[in-house]
Parts: sequence; C-alpha cells; structure tokens
Amino acid sequence: MTKTLPKLVLSSSRDIPFSQLVLSQSNVRRVKAGLSIEDLAGDIYHRTLLQSLNVRAMVGDDGKETGLFEVPAGGRRFRALELLVKSKRMAKDQPVPCVVREGGIAEEDSLAENVMREGLHPLDQFRAFSALIEAGLSEEDIAARFFVSVSTVRQRLRLASVSPILLEVYGEDGMALEQLMAFSVTGNHARQEQVWDQVNQGQHVPAYHIRRLLTEDAIAANDRRVRFIGIDTYTEAGGYVMRDLFSADGDGWLQDTALVEGLVNAKLATLAQEIAAEGWKWVEAAIDLPFGCERGKRRIIGTTQPLTDEEQARLDALVEEFDAIGEDYRDGSDVPDGVDARLTEIDAEMTPLVQRPVSYDPDELARAGVFVSLMQDGRLRIDRGYVRAEDEPVAEGDEASGDTGNADTAVGPAVTVGGQVQDGHGADEEDETIRPLPDRLVSELTAERTLALRDAVANAPEAAFIAMLHALCLSVFRSHGQSGCVQIGVTQSWLGNAAPNLRDSVWSNRIQQRHEEWAERLPDESNALWVALAALAHEEQMALLAHCVSLGVNALFEAVKGYDGRISAHGVAQRIRAADALAQVVGLDMVEAGWKPTADNYLGRVTKPRIIEAVREARGDATAVLIEHLKKGDMAREAERLLEGTGWLPEPLRLPHVEPEVGDEVADLPDFLANHDAPEDAEADEAYAIAAE
Repeated sequence: MTKTLPKLVLSSSRDIPFSQLVLSQSNVRRVKAGLSIEDLAGDIYHRTLLQSLNVRAMVGDDGKETGLFEVPAGGRRFRALELLVKSKRMAKDQPVPCVVREGGIAEEDSLAENVMREGLHPLDQFRAFSALIEAGLSEEDIAARFFVSVSTVRQRLRLASVSPILLEVYGEDGMALEQLMAFSVTGNHARQEQVWDQVNQGQHVPAYHIRRLLTEDAIAANDRRVRFIGIDTYTEAGGYVMRDLFSADGDGWLQDTALVEGLVNAKLATLAQEIAAEGWKWVEAAIDLPFGCERGKRRIIGTTQPLTDEEQARLDALVEEFDAIGEDYRDGSDVPDGVDARLTEIDAEMTPLVQRPVSYDPDELARAGVFVSLMQDGRLRIDRGYVRAEDEPVAEGDEASGDTGNADTAVGPAVTVGGQVQDGHGADEEDETIRPLPDRLVSELTAERTLALRDAVANAPEAAFIAMLHALCLSVFRSHGQSGCVQIGVTQSWLGNAAPNLRDSVWSNRIQQRHEEWAERLPDESNALWVALAALAHEEQMALLAHCVSLGVNALFEAVKGYDGRISAHGVAQRIRAADALAQVVGLDMVEAGWKPTADNYLGRVTKPRIIEAVREARGDATAVLIEHLKKGDMAREAERLLEGTGWLPEPLRLPHVEPEVGDEVADLPDFLANHDAPEDAEADEAYAIAAE
C-alpha cells in the first residue's frame, strides 16, 4: 500500500505596519553586492514592493509575542523601505505585505531565499527590454528604471540582430554568451548560421574568431588606413561602419573598402604635393613601399636648425617643470586632471623645440627626393633626401674620360692625364720637356706596387681589418661616386615586394634605424672615413662590421628554371644551407623573432592537405580532422586560430638540427626542395614548380 504524503500548507501572509518590523540578526547576507540600497529604494518608490518580506513573530522572555516581527529574509528590501521612511517618501506605519513563518530555522530561510533563486537569463532580459521598447519606452528610460547603463540596454537589444536559430541554440546552452554577442556584429542571418555551422565542431571557438569570420571582407577601425584618414572622414563621405557594441574598445569595421582606398590615396596625394613644395625633385608616396626602395640611392644629410637663446631657455624651463611634476607623482599616485592637462600642454610646447626643422643644400635638395608611406599606427613615415643614380652630378672630366678599364689591361689610346692627351705608346722623340708618364709604364709600376701592397697587408692584420671595414662602408654607405683600393663590397639582394609589408616590419625598422645612426656618424670623404674608422673602439668597429655584413645576407629562395624545365635548385640549395648554418651560429628562432602563421602569410597560400598537415603536426590528428570538411578559405582561417601559440613553423623557416650528409645533388637540397622529379609536360611543369616552392 502506497503511503500518502502530507499535503503542503503554505505560511500565512498578512500586511504588517512597517513600524512593527525589525531587521533580524539571522539574515545571512552581510556583504554588500549588486544594486545599492538607494537604487532599490528608488525602484520600490517607482513601482511599489513586488516581493513580500519573510518575517517571524518576536517572543518575549515570558514566551508571549511582543507584537514585533523580525525579518530574516528580505533584509535589503527592509533597508530600502527604511530609507523611504527616513526620506519621508513612505509613512512609518505603512502596511507591508509579509509571509509569516512559524517553524524551521530563520537562518535556513534566509539562505534558501538567496541561494534558490536564479538570475535572469540574458536572453530573457533581451526579450523583456524588447517588449518595453515596443511599449514605448526609450533606451534611456529602461536604463534609468533598471539602474543599468544605456550601453547595456543597447547591447541586449543588439541581440535582435542575431538569427533566431542561434538564439535558440544559446537558450539551450549550446553556445556561450560571448559567442552569441560576437554574432551581433552583422545582421546577415544566413552568414551567421554559415559561420556557426563552420565553427560548431565540438570545440570552443573564441568570440574574436567568430567576429573575424563575419568581418573578413571589411576593414577594421584600427587599421592604419582608417587611422590615417579618420573614421569621421569616412562616414562623412557616406561610408557605413559596422559596430560591435559588446566591445569595450568600440570596435568597428568599415564596409566600403573602395571608399577607404580612395580617401587614403587622395590624402596621400595632397600631402605629397605639400612635401614636394619644399623643393624636392620627386616624391614617391604609397600605403606600402617595397623593402629596399632606398637601395642604390645616396642619402643627403641636412643641417638641423639650432635653437635660439630664447628657445633654449624656454625648453630648459619646460623640462624642469615636467621633471618636477614627475617627481611629485613618482610614488604612482593618480595624477589630477588639471595636472594631467598641464603635462599635455608641456609636451605639445616641447615638441617643436625638440624636433627641429632640417635644412638642406639647395643644389642637393633640387636633385633629391622623398619616400612617403604609412606606419602601422596610421602616422606618416617620411624619409627625405635620397638621390637617384641618374640624378647624381657628373664630376668634371668624367664624360670625356669614359671607362679606362682595369689595372691589369692596357689603357685605351686616348685618355686625359694631367690635362694632356696621350696616345698611350710613349714618346718617339727625346726633348727637354717633362711629359706625363706613358700609361703603359704607369700600369706596370702600379701593378708591382699592388703586389707589394698585398704582401704588406697580409702581414698587418689590424690594417687589413680597417681596410676591409673601409671597403665595406664605402659599398654600403657611399655606393655612388667613391671606391677604395680594396675591392671588397657588400652585394645586397633585392627583396622588394617578395613579401608584403617587409619595409614596415620590426626587422626592417631595426635595420633602418641602425643604418641611419651609423650614416650620421661616418664622414663622406674616403680619407676622412679611414681616419674615423681607425679611431673607433674595437667594440664599435665590430658592431659596424656586423651591420655591413648583415646587409649582404641572402637567404631568399628564387625559382629559376634550367634548360630542361627543372628548377635549378642546386645553387639555391647551397645558399639555403649556408643560411641555415649562419642561423644556427646566431641562434635565430623565427618564432622568437615574431613570426607566426596566418591566413595571409602562409595558410591561405598553400593547398588544403598542407593546411591539415600543419594542424596535425602542431595539434595532433584529433584536431586536424575537425577542419577537413571546411572550404579552403575557412580552413585557412580556422587553422590560423588553432596554430596560434603552438610555435609551428613551415619548413623553409625551420632551423635544421642535424646537418645532412653531402654526397650527391639531392643531399644538397633542403627538405622542401628535395625528392622532386623532373616534369614530363607543361602542366606537370607548373605543378612541379609550385610543389618545389
């Protein structure tokens, strides 16, 4: 026989004057959290009390009820009502709806009321806010009534742009709130659902990756092009910005890429004209300039205009004031707004005093030019003072003399020596006039001197080192118009546009800064350069040598086909192996150097099997199978996310740990070039070249 359970009997409820209520010490809530008592009182005053208080009758020492009731559950509501009484917005004898408890433990009731309740689901909050909007309330009204920010209301309402299918998935805990918010960056429901099908493979996908997939065809608001023109300029020109209300940084994406490019090019053209008005012969302006665009061009050095006595005194005063403020707040305390504003004013006034204008020789200015490009933060990069080879002034006599050949061959029959024209064969008649020496004789004498000088240098290592450094500096810093007697030079391979953004890379910036620092220190004239090099400390000489030699490093793969259609990889392979050895010596690790695989620089440029293999190597088979079903573009972007932080590198960037044995041509090839047979037809030839590269 089934035992019958007792029926539930609810506690009685009644209205009790507030003056008869007392806050119980059994209330478990002691720490302040959530809505303040003042805000809660304002809400109760606006819409009255929505939830009854839980009370118990107080008993005196004689065991009889005193007529007072303690409140063990609902203490915050009691304090809010108490505040309303004190502020004379509610009568102290106002009846308050209460549930009167008799049995059980007071602390248990208080704990149950706080623990058993569940916060409102964000999706329910969105639906409720939407209903209030439909009822005629504004976003500001909702924010004021529920004591949240307007941005919070807008964020919840923005969920209306998410596909109902995804809202249902979220409501069933199929995705995280951060993921759902990421989908709201676009109102294209079909694209949202497509991306969800792509990323919903049983593995958590961060919100930023979802945003990236949804905005891949747009330009981010923090892109250097947008920073350069200003987002207001874009919107004033009619451009649309897709905003992410859930981002604390106010991220956005500019949809009209053609408009952005047009505005950037127009502004660059205007600035280029302003720079050209300074008197330069040419100005080359672009968003990106090829790496090494300065190569083969002489850099002219201008003169920085000195400060006047008044300007120097003002600068000293500003520096003193700035340092004094810094000393006052050195302990890390917050800087008041007024002081912070003053620091900004000081910095603005110091800038033109520190960054002095540079003046150039008018003749040099008229033959030199300027490179203008954009840095990653959107600021202009202006490199002034480069002279092209064809614009170099022709030295007196150069046009008439022509090429005289090298020192080991006979000189042509007509050259100018000492202002006289000679036939190069000596004098047939003796007379008392002292004529210039015959060219043949001069060649013979200087040939003997050359051998003697070689022998002497071989026995003077220190002089040989300076001579080598002198020759390298002439080839690196003074590539036009000057050459030394030691025929050693640095051959710099042209990287150009071999890879995007090379010129603005961290490595390029370091090289350029180091080069400019040395260029300013070294004199132009060859003899003066020799003296300056000899005067350098040994550590500086070695540093300069390292810089010059570094510019000659060439680890570039170049696909050059031979007569039989095969890639002539043997010479390239030797170069790559030498680069591997050099990388081992200097300890180069491309991961530590800052390289990481992205869809742009690698993953989007290789075949799907290559992408899957990369993920398999870095994350294992279980992860690799998750992307096998994706299309090429989506696979590349998902692989970028999966490879982040793994330290994975493609084969051409890896540093071999074991040197291969040298035995035949194949042994000389790097791993990514070896084991490729010759193609049999044109189609196979193209495939072979792609595979080898």
